[in-house]
Amino acid sequence: MKKKINGKDLKKEPPRSPRIRVGGYAILGRTIDKCRALVAGNIAEYHFDCPLDNMLFGFKGVKGDDFKAQIEQGTSDQEIVEWLNQSGEMKTPEEIKRWAEEVEASSLYNHPEKREFFSEEVKKLGLNPEETTTFGWLEIDDRVSHAQKAA
Repeated sequence: MKKKINGKDLKKEPPRSPRIRVGGYAILGRTIDKCRALVAGNIAEYHFDCPLDNMLFGFKGVKGDDFKAQIEQGTSDQEIVEWLNQSGEMKTPEEIKRWAEEVEASSLYNHPEKREFFSEEVKKLGLNPEETTTFGWLEIDDRVSHAQKAA
């Protein structure tokens, strides 16, 4: 029997910022929130196992389906950190910290195949694509989207 999974209702509030580190990992809190919401049926317009989540999964060498299986068991944030630390490629705390800093400072603008999409999305929010990080864009997009829904 599956456990009832509780988490944020992403129809009412956004997932955590990708900047918020859980167990030292950037993106992880957001990925947990989206996966729990998917399992609970309230993910709204968000997507789990998306390119952002796959940055984390790729760094650790784990699969989205395996991550989701952990969430379906009702694991806590700390239990997910423990699972992630023990799964895929072993990473030192220094490697995790360096990766988190790099990914937080990165921008899709610097990826030629994603530049046009990123520029269009960022400009819709009145931001300069050349100066906006991926995380900055996501945070502002979350705030704007949920403010529009509340209005």
